[in-house]
Amino acid sequence: MEAEGLDWLLVPLHQLVSWGAAAAMVFGGVVPYVPQYRDIRRTQNADGFSTYVCLVLLVANILRILFWFGRRFESPLLWQSAIMILTMLLMLKLCTEVRVANELNARRRSFAAADSKDEEVKVAPRRSFLDFDPHHFWQWSSFSDYVQCVLAFTGVAGYVTYLSIDSALFVETLGFLAVLTEAMLGVPQLYRNHRHQSTEGMSIKMVLMWTSGDAFKTAYFLLKGAPLQFSVCGLLQVLVDLAILGQAYAFARHPQKPVPHAVHPAGTKAL
Repeated sequence: MEAEGLDWLLVPLHQLVSWGAAAAMVFGGVVPYVPQYRDIRRTQNADGFSTYVCLVLLVANILRILFWFGRRFESPLLWQSAIMILTMLLMLKLCTEVRVANELNARRRSFAAADSKDEEVKVAPRRSFLDFDPHHFWQWSSFSDYVQCVLAFTGVAGYVTYLSIDSALFVETLGFLAVLTEAMLGVPQLYRNHRHQSTEGMSIKMVLMWTSGDAFKTAYFLLKGAPLQFSVCGLLQVLVDLAILGQAYAFARHPQKPVPHAVHPAGTKAL
């Protein structure tokens, strides 16, 4: 009787914990971008955020969704990818609008200064996805160009997946590419810190959020029996986060002496 009473209490509790873990898995990945989004809206300046972060996460999560058609995994991971894609599109929309508005304001000031000096001002050409100019890739003038690129990539990748869905090697490779792309997100920041021997301009709080989130995500993969690619690349992502934290600790203890007349560009952390 006592065991039955405990079961009556533990079963709903276990279900509640499972729901909580699933919700954290679905929405936890986008939480670090909320303060970044609000900060860009408040300052009307997107220079501190690299839109290539959006590119990597869009590619990774589109590939993960396609992988689901070949090998079904936990539903929260599928919903997480959908939520992340929407979040990155919102970030791209805001960053594009802010950047274009700032360029327009700068152009107006240039025109005003040129009018007072009777000088001619060259207007920068509009950059479009349909120009297929590799020099302007992912630096377009309209949010619709980014949407076109995402839809084109999704269409091509989806068609290739449809043709090769019966190949176990292709499906496993697709899953590996999806999680490996996401796992490599912190590598540019790691390289930047090493090259400048400094973590100046990098948010330690943000890295701590990534580390805790990636650790939770990896534990979720292991406990839920997710495909091996997820667990391996999750561990790799945690190691990259820890390496960045190690750099912050080491450079704080042994700061580099400033070099006269040297300009060090501020780094943007890739989330």
